[in-house]
Amino acid sequence: MTSKERIETTLAHKEPDKLAMDFGAGFQTGIAVSMVYKLRQELGLDAPGTPVKVIEPYQMLGEVKEDLREALGLDCAMVAGTGTIFGFPNKDWKEWTTPDGTPVLVAGLFNTDPEPNGDILQYPEGDKSVGPCANMPDGGFFFDAIIRQDPIEEDKLDPKDNLEEFSIISDEELEHYKQRVDELESSTERALFCTMGGLSYGDIALVPATWLKHPKGIRDVEEWYISTALRPDYIKAVFEGQCEIALESLKRLHETIGDRITIIQTNGTDFGTQNGPFLGPDQYRDLYLPYQKRLHDWIHENTNWKTFMHCCGGIWPLLDCIVEAGFDILNPVQCSATGMEPEKLKKEYGDKLVFWGGGVDTQKTLPFGTPEEVREEVKQRIEVFAEGGGFVFCSIHNVVANVPIENLMAMFETVKKYR
Repeated sequence: MTSKERIETTLAHKEPDKLAMDFGAGFQTGIAVSMVYKLRQELGLDAPGTPVKVIEPYQMLGEVKEDLREALGLDCAMVAGTGTIFGFPNKDWKEWTTPDGTPVLVAGLFNTDPEPNGDILQYPEGDKSVGPCANMPDGGFFFDAIIRQDPIEEDKLDPKDNLEEFSIISDEELEHYKQRVDELESSTERALFCTMGGLSYGDIALVPATWLKHPKGIRDVEEWYISTALRPDYIKAVFEGQCEIALESLKRLHETIGDRITIIQTNGTDFGTQNGPFLGPDQYRDLYLPYQKRLHDWIHENTNWKTFMHCCGGIWPLLDCIVEAGFDILNPVQCSATGMEPEKLKKEYGDKLVFWGGGVDTQKTLPFGTPEEVREEVKQRIEVFAEGGGFVFCSIHNVVANVPIENLMAMFETVKKYR
């Protein structure tokens, strides 16, 4: 099978010729830039000191190029927009060295000047005339949003303020997507994984709006979560407006690239904590499901795309809702969270959801275990999830910085042995 055929077979809940695998096609299936650098060095793909592009600066994810996809046997390639979460485009690349000493390329408007205490600040659209929107602490590996919440005046709250960042996809951006799909189709046989902004409702990573110079509305993380309980009508009004814009953008995207992509991510909202969801099924059905279903109904009625849900945490009580909402794929499959045992997930939902992730724990096993512990966990996860299809191997969320390279190689070697 080609990689695309392998993914399509897996998505049809059938066993492919060998286990499908993805790293780097999505922004929650990625690899920290320092680990991409170490992988490329370990595999002899680059001369020492060759920088790696930071394609997602918030999480500091590295570019997984075609030569690395080929070396690792990966089956998907990334199709994403031109912008970043900090509001500046990924262009005009310049060299920089991360705090851990990794040589990288960052976008031209990425701020590389440290504060006196060693922190690195980022600014919306790279504009230092306004306050910073994110901070990488001295010695850190990625950024945290800086909350810029105006005082809440209840009688002046307007859902339109939380819709400021949403707009119908532009002709220029559509042309970028077309060119990217054309390029990948002509150079690879991999399945195309598409990410487009504006499809995920209430994604807490996006609520602070790090790309806006002066975000209005409800932008504090705590205040947003409180609002889902105390201001549900406000939240619904935001989601309603977002949904109308998203539907038009989806239509324009499909008119431009057709069915040449295989997967589209439609959720990045984390509904789970380590010990369970932060809301119950009834609230999920009331607040989120109707808007998710509207998008998915359009996608499934008008395209061949499969819908991808990223959602961390112990979300077992919500899985029926997630299926009802029309999600085809679940990621990152956080098996370490309460209720997310691999055997139970496969038995109860293996015919309803494709599990994209769950291959190895990135909180404990991969960064802190031994190579043998990594091999054993990877082998066990393949044994549980792969039978009958419906499993794309990936780690649980992104591969973080500071993972021992021998552990990362043990993961890939074990997949190769048993896939």
